[in-house]
Amino acid sequence: MEIVDGRGKTITVGSIVRYTNTGTTGEVSGLKVEDNQGWARLADSDLWYNTEYLEVIDRAEFERKESEKRERIEKHLKKLKKMREDLEEVDMGSEVCDGGG
Repeated sequence: MEIVDGRGKTITVGSIVRYTNTGTTGEVSGLKVEDNQGWARLADSDLWYNTEYLEVIDRAEFERKESEKRERIEKHLKKLKKMREDLEEVDMGSEVCDGGG
């Protein structure tokens, strides 16, 4: 039995797929058929997905999006590091304010 995605495209080991319910993407590391239903295992999570809810996506598109995601994460990490450094320079001396009560 040929294993296909929800759109009828053939899924093979090494295909890049997206789970339509959550947007989870990854490379297929295993395939099986149980009760006339196709199942694909994703390499990163080692979880099995019903192929009816998967869609094969272009590897170049997947790699481009992953690269963009890494760049966004690096940008946010640099921003957080700068904020932490700025906060470490704040003077928290006792003469700044008086409290009482």
